[in-house]
Amino acid sequence: MHGHNVSHSMRHTKRRWQPNVQKRKVFINGEYKKIYICTRCLRTLTKKSMA
Repeated sequence: MHGHNVSHSMRHTKRRWQPNVQKRKVFINGEYKKIYICTRCLRTLTKKSMA
């Protein structure tokens, strides 16, 4: 995604929003694997595994 930073004087400078990606060990198909996963997906994965 992209957009603008807007200062008090209303100047617009370009900026980007990057996903918050973390390296985590996740239990997949009976074994732990190190993967890069965004924090929102990690939260969803945690919620699904608890249910």
